[in-house]
Amino acid sequence: MVAVAPPGPAAETPVRTLDELVAVVGEPNEVAAHKVQDRLHELHRQWLEASPFCVLATSDADGNLDASPKGDPAGQLVHVIDEVTIAIAERPGNRRVDGYRNVLSNPHVGLLFMVPGRDDTLRVNGRARLVSDAPWFDEVAVKGRRPILGLVVDVDEVFTHCSKAFLRSRLWHPETWEPDAVPSRAVFSHTFERKDQTLAEVEAHYGPAYAEQLY
Repeated sequence: MVAVAPPGPAAETPVRTLDELVAVVGEPNEVAAHKVQDRLHELHRQWLEASPFCVLATSDADGNLDASPKGDPAGQLVHVIDEVTIAIAERPGNRRVDGYRNVLSNPHVGLLFMVPGRDDTLRVNGRARLVSDAPWFDEVAVKGRRPILGLVVDVDEVFTHCSKAFLRSRLWHPETWEPDAVPSRAVFSHTFERKDQTLAEVEAHYGPAYAEQLY
């Protein structure tokens, strides 16, 4: 059988300008175009209070990007300082802190807050700074342990994002979940990070005791 080479860039139709992009996707409708707010409404506060998970997007000074998941019990992930300022608690981790390194050279961040079971999300864009201590650290303590760091975000934009991505993916539908469709976290770690250990040792590392070291 003769091997067939995959199509290369010559087979692609590039989109390089704003006019070309608009020609493909069209202009936003009136509702979507004007839904952005520059401060938190009470409804936004309620969403943040209920959210146990978000994704933090950052970029360094050269444009290299990072998207990092953040999670805590609802009510302790994010602290609302006022209508234009929020803060995210940082807990012990692997100390890479890629996103926080980015913030030191480029303060612009994007945050996507999720509430389990909800198909819409809340997006916040703003400018961030790092703090090693603040009065609000006490309010987001978990199991009596305060954050090791805080990310304070001055809000530039806040808006809700529609549910289409979640409806298409059926993300919250348990009947679609297949966690065993890919190898376990232990297999990934053994392959890329912990090659000097046996797979059994890595599996033990990610066993029940792993969840006891979150805070």
